[in-house]
Amino acid sequence: MAKKDYYEVLGVDRGVSDGDLKKAYRRIAMKLHPDRNPDDAAAEEQFKEANEAYEVLSDPEKRQVYDQFGHEGLDPNSGAGRGAGGFGDIFGDVFGDIFGGGRGGGRGGPARGSDLRYNMSLSLEQAVHGDTVEIRIPVLAGCADGDGSGAKAGTSATTCPDCNGAGQIRVSQGFFSLQQTCPRCRGRGEVIADPCGTCGGAGRSEKRKTLSVKVPAGVDVGDRIRLSGEGEAGPNGGPAGDLYVQMDVQPHPIFQRDGRHLHCEVPISFTDAALGGELDVPTLDGRVKLKVPSETQTGKVFRLRGKGVTQVRGSGVGDLLCKVTVDTPVKLTEEQRELLQQLKASLDSNSKHSPRGKSWFDGVKSFFDELKP
Repeated sequence: MAKKDYYEVLGVDRGVSDGDLKKAYRRIAMKLHPDRNPDDAAAEEQFKEANEAYEVLSDPEKRQVYDQFGHEGLDPNSGAGRGAGGFGDIFGDVFGDIFGGGRGGGRGGPARGSDLRYNMSLSLEQAVHGDTVEIRIPVLAGCADGDGSGAKAGTSATTCPDCNGAGQIRVSQGFFSLQQTCPRCRGRGEVIADPCGTCGGAGRSEKRKTLSVKVPAGVDVGDRIRLSGEGEAGPNGGPAGDLYVQMDVQPHPIFQRDGRHLHCEVPISFTDAALGGELDVPTLDGRVKLKVPSETQTGKVFRLRGKGVTQVRGSGVGDLLCKVTVDTPVKLTEEQRELLQQLKASLDSNSKHSPRGKSWFDGVKSFFDELKP
């Protein structure tokens, strides 16, 4: 099945800025997160698609390749992208192998190891305040028994007798003399007579590595931390790749994050809403007092300044926005019911006690009067 367009997956235009791209991804990730959609295979698949799309579009180089060549450009088995180098790079790949020029000619240095990605799950508290988290990752590391050379301990690789260490041999075919990778050493220029028993001569073996990752305060969903040289070891003693730790912030039972601001709902009794009062409100830094004025209506939002998030990039601290919801009492006793009936009768006698209700009913009456023939 053909892959969906990454911009359509995230619901953004092709010219979207990095900031708007991140906001779009955050909204989708929060909505489709598996913790919020248990046993929903469709939501999980869409969540994976959004992750894949953001990983590509948030990387300037990958985004450039994708914009020019589409999904085919990101396929390592396709020649479409070629690092977005265009015709010149393809020319070098094709003719370099024949004439020894370009990227295919000559024996290059040891190849760099692959980059790795690790998805780190964080609580909202860890993301806001920062933390140091230990992770364990499986990685191809240089074999310790042979110092990464692939040769048995106490021995070493020797110069390939077929190519004399060049990594390539010249083959005559009629009038043409072609240069190709040495089949004996496979371009290494060296051969191993006595391979290491641990890695089988590969020079690398899989192991689990424990790393301590310092998570800065204010990270958000989709943010990445690059750990240089902590990826896979390169073949033939080549330099290691990098490890990219991508942040995945779990939903919080009380707070929802929107950039540097936090949102929460605060239930209050209808007596506190009518008479006013002082409430204990939770924040990520502890409890604070919130003064609720009398005659507060449900849906009213109170702003607690400086109780939000300090972002990794940017200055200033966000706010905590508390939305009041009036909590209707349940399981009333007979005495409580009688008291409420008396209060209701008293309130119904004068419409000034319910201005919003009066305006609503007046609007309904006007609506039906207009429908009359």
